[in-house]
Amino acid sequence: AKDKYSTMARGPKKHLKRLNAPRHWNLGKMTGVWAPKPSAGPHKQRECLPVAIILRERLKYALTGKECQQICMERCVKIDGKVRTDMNYPAGFMDTVELEKSGDRFRLLFDTKGRFVLHRINKEEAEYKLCRIQKVYVTAKKVPVAVTHDGRTLRYPDPDVKVNDTVKVSIATGKMSDIFSFEMGAMVMVTKGHNAGRVGQLVHLEKHDGSFSIVTVKDRKGNSFATRQSNVFVIGSGDHPQVTLPKGRGIKKDILQERAEAEARGDL
Repeated sequence: AKDKYSTMARGPKKHLKRLNAPRHWNLGKMTGVWAPKPSAGPHKQRECLPVAIILRERLKYALTGKECQQICMERCVKIDGKVRTDMNYPAGFMDTVELEKSGDRFRLLFDTKGRFVLHRINKEEAEYKLCRIQKVYVTAKKVPVAVTHDGRTLRYPDPDVKVNDTVKVSIATGKMSDIFSFEMGAMVMVTKGHNAGRVGQLVHLEKHDGSFSIVTVKDRKGNSFATRQSNVFVIGSGDHPQVTLPKGRGIKKDILQERAEAEARGDL
């Protein structure tokens, strides 16, 4: 006999309350009950920015959810070169967002506080993206493949590609061109954790088998900090990032510097 009180939900949740939405979306606490629930897609639910939020909260092209839907259904929004008509489609780190009607092109990157920033880019830069290699394996039919952070499978990759490396992927063809290997001196951006959004050079890697390998990163100003190896994303070699960085260049300021600058601007 089935228990009278067995309450098991059927299927995945379809709603998301405003208070449970990821903090970095910066939604007001009292501005509504619900938040856009990101659809299943190439980026994780808590590490993405749904198209609805890009259009409504960031770009202010829409005032309501209904308007976001209309903009999407008019096929105005392209993510990584493909038209996306789902307003809850999860755009994530390194994705290019293109709105042809208004001539806007953005790349999603992080600011030093770990929030997504829509970084405006030119047409040439919108033609590629960087993808972190998450795993490399050989399929049942003996095809080597590499899987990227945004769920792409690159068949027959260059044999030099290793996990944690970054490859440059052409958005039109989906083929990889350059490899930026995970090595000391590589330029990295931290994509998760307390230091998310900081940019620096890899200076040290501590391997811990069976646990998390820890990397030490040193930024342009000489501040060094540590994070998990899985949280860093190679964006270039030496001092040459392959994507233009948002303002601040990934250098985190401490609260005293921020206050001094606000005073100099006359904001306080």
